[in-house]
Amino acid sequence: MTTTAPTVDGRAIGLAHYAGRAVLEHVLARHGATFPQQITLRAAVVADGPLDLDALVAQVTGALKTDPADVRVTVDELLTKGLLSADGPQIRATETGRELIATVAAETGRVSARIYAGIPAEDLAAGGRVLALVTERANAELAALTSQR
Repeated sequence: MTTTAPTVDGRAIGLAHYAGRAVLEHVLARHGATFPQQITLRAAVVADGPLDLDALVAQVTGALKTDPADVRVTVDELLTKGLLSADGPQIRATETGRELIATVAAETGRVSARIYAGIPAEDLAAGGRVLALVTERANAELAALTSQR
């Protein structure tokens, strides 16, 4: 019996994304955080310094393909939880926010190590190249679609 290796398509990418996201959301729930909060907080944590609120909103909107108003609600939630702080329009991660991101990264890192264990480096590299190209093309298609409104 011969089996054909599956090819990458939107369904395969979506299934992999949602499986991995479910793992992350499980970890986040234990810490009282949501996926959009983690993405927003991480953007502030990895920034070289404070971020202008509009720049943070634009960055997260682009990453999550969501409405800027939803990102502003998420920023407000993080400010209320003390995970972000604001000085006028400048937003930065607090020490508590940095600790949360580090904790979540450590917990998900252990799970990710098990998920990716045994996959040859060349397969991971090929997958990375394919996903980067798909992302680039999908972003271009989305830009074209949204400019037609």
